[in-house]
Amino acid sequence: MATLQSCSVCLRESALTLPRQHLTDNYKSRTANWRSPQAAVLPNFHLPMRSFEIKNRTSTEEIKSLRLITAIKTPYLPDGRFDLEAYDALVNVQIKNGAEGVIVGGTTGEGQLMSWDEHIMLIGHTINCYGGSIKVIGNTGSNSTREAVHATEQGFAVGMHAALHINPYYGKTSLEGLVSHFGRVLSMGPTIIYNVPSRTGQDIPPQVISTLAQSANSANLAGVKECIGNDRIKQHIDKGIVVWSGNDDECHDSRWNHGATGVISVTSNLVPGLMRDLMFGGKNPSLNAKLMPLIEWLFQEPNPIGLNTALAQLGVVRPVFRLPYVPLPFAKRVDFVNLVKNIGREYFVGDKDVQVLDDHDFIVLDRY
Repeated sequence: MATLQSCSVCLRESALTLPRQHLTDNYKSRTANWRSPQAAVLPNFHLPMRSFEIKNRTSTEEIKSLRLITAIKTPYLPDGRFDLEAYDALVNVQIKNGAEGVIVGGTTGEGQLMSWDEHIMLIGHTINCYGGSIKVIGNTGSNSTREAVHATEQGFAVGMHAALHINPYYGKTSLEGLVSHFGRVLSMGPTIIYNVPSRTGQDIPPQVISTLAQSANSANLAGVKECIGNDRIKQHIDKGIVVWSGNDDECHDSRWNHGATGVISVTSNLVPGLMRDLMFGGKNPSLNAKLMPLIEWLFQEPNPIGLNTALAQLGVVRPVFRLPYVPLPFAKRVDFVNLVKNIGREYFVGDKDVQVLDDHDFIVLDRY
């Protein structure tokens, strides 16, 4: 014990005699060799997460040539998860009837109701199963540039052939902001820009598209899905921009009278063969007129309400809705049965008799 006490005294005395460095000197020694983090000053620190491997790689020119692209429906199981069996059947019938591309997780496919995990999984599933038979265009757009960049990186990483990008909605931005937003995603691969002001609240004017067409990444600009109308389509065509009509009711005239390459269609979910004839067979005003009552019925409420109801009535998907979408009322379902009979059941997808369905047949989910 005496020894321990002696050592303790020695330590205390030793500590008292140690030289102390002045605080100012200490600061100088710490700052003399300090440098700012290199990441903060490196140009292009956030590089695109892209690959140049050629598996499933599609050129922008191939995307530009597509005439019939279906905005494919996403079907659900009763608990709200994806019904991949029904989805596969829908994609297969598109391939069989000559559609050249599908939009995965677009407005029609309810990408707005998906988590990004679901979204990228469905793009990857579609590519893995059908990438050799049809072009897979993933909707990886967002009103957040950060989300759009990240989702597009992931979409191309899982093999999608092209991306569909909407302009920032709700919050909107300036024209310069639109150019910068699209410029960030154009570098990653073939891209279709989607202009639908009725949903976004903001038009993408032709000068924005022209600016992007002259930018460093212009080689990846496949074209525009345009919903403004045929006068706007002609403006793009006159400047050498490829355009797809985003309006099924105008797509015949867009294609044959105004120079559109084709259509990105909702109606082709139901009658893909007839929509192919409309895009491939030359001017056909009689077929266009035959389809017009169906198209008008489909869009009497915001898409995809009509399509979801129709596919359930045809028995090709389960009658499951993710809110906020709900089925069309009984009277409208009766109208659809009559439309199918007038056009011909053989032209529609599926092989079951069309049904009206009762209200209680539908499942409407608020959690999924």
